[in-house]
Amino acid sequence: MPARSCHGVQFVAEFAIHMVTAKIRELKATKAKLAKLEQYVAAGLRKELAALPASYGFDNVEAFTAAVSAAAGRRARGAGTGGAVGGGKRRRRRAVITDGTRAEVKKLAGAGKTGAEIAAAVGISLPSVQNIKKALGLVKARK
Repeated sequence: MPARSCHGVQFVAEFAIHMVTAKIRELKATKAKLAKLEQYVAAGLRKELAALPASYGFDNVEAFTAAVSAAAGRRARGAGTGGAVGGGKRRRRRAVITDGTRAEVKKLAGAGKTGAEIAAAVGISLPSVQNIKKALGLVKARK
């Protein structure tokens, strides 16, 4: 086996370091170009958006925004939507589970009513009925 030259290994190592350093410089230059391009695009977008109300015949941004909202069928923020997105159903108020509610659930469960019937009669959700029955020991253990 021929002996390796120490100079050859050193040359390869220096060459590899030079290549990596060149790639790092190239990467930095590309990142700088990208940053400039992002700034250019952002400036153009701001300019286009600022000119948008005037291009549709509006004097100010507020009037333009109101017209766009009206066209989209949306009400102004805080106009009774309860924060619901898209005008969907509002969340139900959280039921207060009192000792009287628990007693009523126990009585109806003892009378053989289903969970859905109990929930409708008492005015609470089916999961709440199930939780109360479980806490009272009225639910059979799973096998």
